[in-house]
Amino acid sequence: MAKVVDGRAIAREIRSQVKERAKLFEEKEGRRPVLKVLMVGENEASMVYVRSILRTASKLNIEASLVQLPEDVDQGRVLSLMEELNRNDQVDGIMVQMPLPRHLDSEAIVSAMDPSKDVEGVHPMNYGRLVLKKEDLVPCTPMAVVRILEHEGFPLRGAEAVIVNRTPVVGKPLSLLLLHRDATVTVTHTKTRDLKFHTRRADLVVVAVGRPRLFTKDYFREGVAVVDVGINEVDGKIVGDVDFEGVSEIASLITPVPGGVGPVTTAILMENVLKAAEGRLRA
Repeated sequence: MAKVVDGRAIAREIRSQVKERAKLFEEKEGRRPVLKVLMVGENEASMVYVRSILRTASKLNIEASLVQLPEDVDQGRVLSLMEELNRNDQVDGIMVQMPLPRHLDSEAIVSAMDPSKDVEGVHPMNYGRLVLKKEDLVPCTPMAVVRILEHEGFPLRGAEAVIVNRTPVVGKPLSLLLLHRDATVTVTHTKTRDLKFHTRRADLVVVAVGRPRLFTKDYFREGVAVVDVGINEVDGKIVGDVDFEGVSEIASLITPVPGGVGPVTTAILMENVLKAAEGRLRA
């Protein structure tokens, strides 16, 4: 029977450290670390997430606020606002809440951000630094996966790791983080031929495809560690991409949904705010 990871407990540990560091920052600088969340429109799901971020930040001695623009705002106005936030020395971190409306160029907006304030690690310069093993401001979900594995004592060195995701926010950066820790990494996706061939030989499988309970126990070998990044709603309940009950029977380690990767991801975001604030202070 698998050990079930308590992501909430891991997140509490990270948040406790962040709170202490934020307190020290305030004592030294006379102000709290500042996070600005840029959001366009009034997407309900986005608002729920942003409110959660703001509440968490306030508990950790971080001053976070929402900068909200109307749905029909033009590209120029968003870029102008980004430049204002970049120039403001009292702003330590910037987060762009996705998705943006279709008429806006998300890539151009993210690229216009000061990379030293990029708390989600999505600026091209921060991706480049990650390739060079500079793990400063790293995408939050991949780092959450790594921190969970390290917390649980999973031996990454030499491990056969299979990632079922190729996106720039999960699969690609996670592959680099695992390579940096001497894992042998295979990146797969929903178009991979014979996906089970890859997942069945792995010591570690990380899945994020957005298809509820797709990964049943026949996808895995006995003793595998499974990290479920998927978030889906089924009959009013949140479930992952993994059939938790079935896979738990054969896995050695598994993350639940909810209560697994999600809480740790939010904690890593707060940690990145502190990293950005402290890094700009040193600069």
